[in-house]
Amino acid sequence: MFILTEFCRTHTHCAVFSQILKTFVGYSLQPLFWASISPLLVIIQSSRARIGEEMSSPHNHRRRRSSAAPLEGEDLLSEILVRLPPLPSSLPRAFLVCERWRGIVSDARFLRRFRLHHRRNPPLLGCFVQGISPIRFEPTLEAPNRVPEARFSFPIDAAHTYVILGCRHGLMLIFLWRRNQLLVWDPVTGDRHHLDVPPGFDNEETRIKGAVLRPAGVAHHFQVVLVGNSDIQLTQAVASVYSSETGLWSNLLSAPLPADDPDVVTRVYHDMCSVMIGNSLHWFLIGNFCGILEFNLDTQSLSVIHAPVDVDVNTCSVTVMRAEGGGLGFLFLSDYCVQVWKRKTDCDGVASWVLGRTVALDNLLSMNSEEGSQSPRILGFAEDNNVVLLWTFIGVFKVHFESLQSKKLLESYRFYRWFHYYPFEAVYTADAGIM
Repeated sequence: MFILTEFCRTHTHCAVFSQILKTFVGYSLQPLFWASISPLLVIIQSSRARIGEEMSSPHNHRRRRSSAAPLEGEDLLSEILVRLPPLPSSLPRAFLVCERWRGIVSDARFLRRFRLHHRRNPPLLGCFVQGISPIRFEPTLEAPNRVPEARFSFPIDAAHTYVILGCRHGLMLIFLWRRNQLLVWDPVTGDRHHLDVPPGFDNEETRIKGAVLRPAGVAHHFQVVLVGNSDIQLTQAVASVYSSETGLWSNLLSAPLPADDPDVVTRVYHDMCSVMIGNSLHWFLIGNFCGILEFNLDTQSLSVIHAPVDVDVNTCSVTVMRAEGGGLGFLFLSDYCVQVWKRKTDCDGVASWVLGRTVALDNLLSMNSEEGSQSPRILGFAEDNNVVLLWTFIGVFKVHFESLQSKKLLESYRFYRWFHYYPFEAVYTADAGIM
């Protein structure tokens, strides 16, 4: 706040910041906003200082009238507003301030910039929950940022056979089993794109899994990565990539799968969606062995990584996750004990798993494990927020295992343990006449 006060005292833009301060007073993420604009304040200050030095020089007397300080007027205000927290109530609040602000935040170009600016740090709006009833959206934010349940109405009726393959970058990927098609759905805009499954994937013999993503810095185009077992030889994993920019699927890529027991097929585990770490996608493998199928988007290649522990998916739950400090991580939950693993590479280039920490979940979440008849279960991983979703007998929690911070998101019922949860992270602006 000292930086802001000094800036307002010495510069002509104090009215802009004062109005923002009044509008967002008490904002739960206000410190994050000031942290995000502080580099901008430094840039403006240094730019003005540099320009002041240039203007004081006698050699620059002729340029005095034509030179203009950067980020003046609308440009400065736009740069500030685009850094508001990416919560549903941010732009509607700004929209109500005055005519000038209303014009900026309702401009289609600004809205595209706002979404793109926050593409990699969206809030966790909620979860799509698939259980005994039709799929529904369960909001997890508190008012005034809570998204109404009916806002994201699932686009497929119960008569169709479908499988949700996951959510990422504000998109959901759905496999339409009977049609042998994929549906890419944007819950915020309602846009839908149907894709035919490429040759080489047999949904009769093996499970098809996939992932959807938007390339960095791209607002409209998306990619779909489809993985599964070869329809000819089940000892191979295959993958293909679709680009909406070209409208084409790539050639099939393959990687051998361990086959210690020829009678047991290694498949992608259906209860865990893909997890993106860096520029690679990861799926958990079960069958002949427990491992991770990795698809590198840069090299367009498949590889298999052995898991750090043997997993019985009937009694334990797991998820791939981003490790502390970055890189590939692995979370293993057995009863109330959590093991957090990290993949490290030594000086010789040899990669191995290292146990980072062990967490007693009943202590972390302040619950009496003796009161619960069912053990906790991992529901999913919200990769942009780096939090794990956990079902417990006292509620559904999100847990950040680096900081060991947790928050209860939903009340819990016993049968909820077996529901499928799909975390939905996206930049969404609540209706206020600006969408």
